[in-house]
Order: sequence, then C-alpha cells, then structure tokens
Amino acid sequence: MPSRVRIFVDFDGTISLEDTTDVVLERFADPSWQQVESEWRAGHIGSRECMKRQVELIRATPEELDTLCEEIPLDPHFPDLVALCNQKSIPVTVVSDGLDRTITRMLSRFDIDVPLLANKLVYLGDRRWTLEFPYSDPGCEAGAGNCKCLALTKKPHTLRILIGDGRSDFCASETADLVLAKSALVEHCQANGVPFIVFGNFAGATPLLADWIEALERHYPATGVPGGTVNA
Repeated sequence: MPSRVRIFVDFDGTISLEDTTDVVLERFADPSWQQVESEWRAGHIGSRECMKRQVELIRATPEELDTLCEEIPLDPHFPDLVALCNQKSIPVTVVSDGLDRTITRMLSRFDIDVPLLANKLVYLGDRRWTLEFPYSDPGCEAGAGNCKCLALTKKPHTLRILIGDGRSDFCASETADLVLAKSALVEHCQANGVPFIVFGNFAGATPLLADWIEALERHYPATGVPGGTVNA
C-alpha cells in the first residue's frame, strides 16, 4: 500500500458546504464583524487578527452555537473519502483556519473521528467567546491563525495531498505534492503555476483519489511510495 501518502482536507467550503464561521457570525455577532472582514479582504490584517476580533463580537451560549451547527449542510460524500483512506491505511487530517468546536460538532454527524487542526474556540461565560491559536506560526506570511503550510511541512518524505477551496489553502497548495481544488483555490493554482485537479464535491474527488492511489500501488507494489513530488 502507498504507506507514505498523507491527506489534508480543508473544512469550510470543502467538507462544509457553507463557510461555517460566516454563518455563526451572521447569526450571533455584532454587524461590525463585516467591517473587520473588509479589512482582511483588503489585506490590511491577517486572518488570525481578523478571526480573533470577529469571535470577540459573538454573543451566544454554547447550546445556541451547537444547535446552529446542526443546520449547516455538509458534503454527504465525505465519509466515502474517509472510508477509502481507512481501507488503504492512509491518514486523513482536517486542517482549518476555522473554529474547532463547530467543526467537531459537525463532523460528529458523520460519526467521523479524524485528527483536526483548527483554531480553539474558548467560552468565557456570559455569552462571550475568544479564540486561541495552537497551530499558528509567527513566520506565517498570511498571518493565519492555523498555518496549513506548517502542518504539511511537518510530514517530510511523504506524498502530501491537499483538498481545499479558498484563501487559507493558497500557501499550502504550493507545498503539497497533489492538490484537489475548487472555487478560489482553482484560480490561485492557475495564476501561480501550481499543478492541480479540479473537483466539485467528494462524489467526484474520492474516485479521483482511488484511481491515483491504485496507480501508485501498481508502480510500488512492494515498497510503498518513495519520497518525492508527484505532479498532477
């Protein structure tokens, strides 16, 4: 089996069909969160500062937040990818610049237990929240709360597959060996010469990965996948 393959999957817009953080902010935050968002989109602040300031505008109980998470749609075919990777003993990690509590709650609807790297949502009481960043990198050029590049570079001598859709995946796409992209990530890869495969949802992405893994198994039937770069 391809023993050195590692798969990293974005959450918002990839597993979740909506941006979960935006849904939470729209429901529970002071409207000034949109001004903070504008500062981020204009490049005046990084996503870490943006997220922290926005989360501090939320007014909700933990129960209200958890209930909202039950309403946000997920890609129903994501469990098929996890099942494929379990069959092949390939580790899957969810990497997100979103909120760990909402992601964990939503993945529980699939009864899926995979490693999660995300920003830590902390309840302060009195309907107030703050955000901590256990996976940040002081040197991150994007100022991300969760530096996905750091997650990928911690797995050297492996074939690293990134599946994503947006700005938080841009830098990591240039580190990955294979990128499955949709939405804004497609445009980034095209503009920066990053090899990628387009996907619409996991109904399409999982067969693509199955074919790719089978090709690796045919080429490396005894020894697994050697270190190196595979271009799409």
